[in-house]
Amino acid sequence: MTDTAWPDTTVTDTARALVADDKGLLAIDESIPTCNKRFAQLAIPQTEQARRTYRELIVTTPQLGESISGVIVCDETIRQRTAHEVPFLSVLRDAGIATGIKVDLGATPMAGHRGETVTEGLDGLRARLAEYRQLGAGFAKWRAVFTIGAATPSRVCMIANAHALARYAALCQEAGMVPVVEPEVLMAGEHTLSRCGRVTEDVLRLVFDQLEEQGVVLEGMLLKPNMILPGRDCLIQDPVQAVADATRTCLRRAVPAAVAGIVFLSGGQSGDLATIRLAAVNDGTGSPLPWPVAFSFGRAIQQPALTIWDGRDANVTRAQQAIQRRVTANRNARRGTDFE
Repeated sequence: MTDTAWPDTTVTDTARALVADDKGLLAIDESIPTCNKRFAQLAIPQTEQARRTYRELIVTTPQLGESISGVIVCDETIRQRTAHEVPFLSVLRDAGIATGIKVDLGATPMAGHRGETVTEGLDGLRARLAEYRQLGAGFAKWRAVFTIGAATPSRVCMIANAHALARYAALCQEAGMVPVVEPEVLMAGEHTLSRCGRVTEDVLRLVFDQLEEQGVVLEGMLLKPNMILPGRDCLIQDPVQAVADATRTCLRRAVPAAVAGIVFLSGGQSGDLATIRLAAVNDGTGSPLPWPVAFSFGRAIQQPALTIWDGRDANVTRAQQAIQRRVTANRNARRGTDFE
């Protein structure tokens, strides 16, 4: 075990600020191919200009900072400006919103383990983090994915991804940035709620073992996990309270209390359902959780706005209103209260 060196207080302060005041994160860090795919479904041009216009719609949403503490972007977006040549990061900063950056280079097939992946991007990461820090990013994100199948995820796959997550997190803290650690157990499959819980617990335990080995300061990081859910194709779709109970149990067993906060990914859930489940986790029944439990939703916040916008300037105001409704609902869900 390595000796843990405390990072600059900016890191721990930033981590706490990102989950303060019942706010959460908004992820708009989809890769260019993923964004283009969603545009294609709506017959929106798959161009850099169209992506820039859409991102501007999001970052200039009025009152966004009332519910959102940080926005996660990709490399293309962090360099973009509004139509009036104002850097997106300046727009966010003026709204009281921190900027985060996705730094992994995506999941690639794992040699010798069919159907499993390992996330790449550690080569040159120190230099990339330094550049992003200079541009104004205060936190970063790295995602690893795990598929539940008859023989997956394997322990080898879990360890490889946990190790990469931990090395990334250590490099972030070295650079004065908060690492958002995202080990996602995917919803795809026929697995039960209880199987998802067991796998997620195993993954999280290995991740925190590796974080400790790499000397990562837990008070200066955020965990971005999946909720405990039955597979999308499972015949039994458990009720909201069962999901909340299983999620709370798993996190209590596997996540150290020192972690600055938990920000759930939506993982393909609809916006409404992700919000309902977030509210149930935070409903205040039972003993208090040791960490703030917030959200880091992407499509669950964006999709209604994207559909309304449809690539047309005339629809921008209505699309921004849809974003306002979704982020406000999620802020209310953090309080465990009525989210409408």
